[in-house]
Amino acid sequence: MKIGIAVLGAGRWGVNLIRNFLEHPNSQILAVIDPNRDALAIVQKQFNLDDSVILATDWLEVQELRGLDAVAIATPASTHYTLAATALEQGYHVLVEKPLALNLSEAIELCELAEKYQRQLFVDHTYLFHPAVDRGQTIIQQHQLGKLRYGYAQRTHFEPVRHDVDALWDLAVHDIAIFNTWLGQTPIQVRATGTVFPKSEGRSQKSEGINQEEGLADLVWVTLTYPDGFQAFIHLCWLNPDKQRRLTVVGSLGTLIFDEMSPETPLILQRGNPNFDEEDNYFESALAKPSKRIVQQPKSLRHREVLNLEPAEPLRRVCDRFLNCVHTNTPCPTSSGSASVELIRILSTLSKSLELGGQPLIPF
Repeated sequence: MKIGIAVLGAGRWGVNLIRNFLEHPNSQILAVIDPNRDALAIVQKQFNLDDSVILATDWLEVQELRGLDAVAIATPASTHYTLAATALEQGYHVLVEKPLALNLSEAIELCELAEKYQRQLFVDHTYLFHPAVDRGQTIIQQHQLGKLRYGYAQRTHFEPVRHDVDALWDLAVHDIAIFNTWLGQTPIQVRATGTVFPKSEGRSQKSEGINQEEGLADLVWVTLTYPDGFQAFIHLCWLNPDKQRRLTVVGSLGTLIFDEMSPETPLILQRGNPNFDEEDNYFESALAKPSKRIVQQPKSLRHREVLNLEPAEPLRRVCDRFLNCVHTNTPCPTSSGSASVELIRILSTLSKSLELGGQPLIPF
């Protein structure tokens, strides 16, 4: 039996959800809701939707729709809490785009509602379903990089600029989720510095994640410190003329590079990193035996390997996992509401650090 779904939001991401749910054999889109009638018309034409699919401008119009099992929310972040809470209280399973909510207390409340009504609360952390992230996790867990030293990421572009969240809340969650997954740890200390937009009409949002006095941060530098001493540095920006989606982990035996903007080579393993002890031994050996030809290469010589990945669309995997969670009524360990709460906790603490001028803080 197919799972009946209503998609809230017919924008860029909502369109991708609609496409994937229409193509999935275990789902049936019953309604698409968006306050913009033009967006609804575009979706209807693009997918040649059947007349049975309701196109509505208000979620209230379809809350009691017969056959509806689940709601997929792809609306501005400031609306996530209200829409998800209403859907859960109506008895529907919920798939919601990141972030789950704009403050920790609301995220926890949504988890409690899901538990109360025994419904699945699934957060669309798409990158955790990317084949490159899966493969990278395996490489790190197999200790192919040796002792991990540090990591860094760049997530920048020129637009879109959000009007309800800052660059930290819009962008950082992806890289934090990947680092946490690859390391199997969560940070014990976080720090954020940056600059903010001037206040302007329509950009103020009451949230623990946004600096009310200054406005919305457009440039943020994040430092995450993990229990084993590993540090990750993240550059987030809405004002870069070039789009970057790159994350790197450096170890004693190699470096792992995930570059989404290189579709032909998204995941690279660069084996061999400078090891001064080994290099010193190599050159000392050459000097001690000048009459012998040295054929052995320094162990620090780098070898670049492009890793093969499973050809799979991450969002398609998200939709498939969500439908499976609904069917079995069991949570997804990586994208459940409770898993997302930990990310919200980190983001909230980073926001506080940003407000305090970069003071290092323990996630609270």
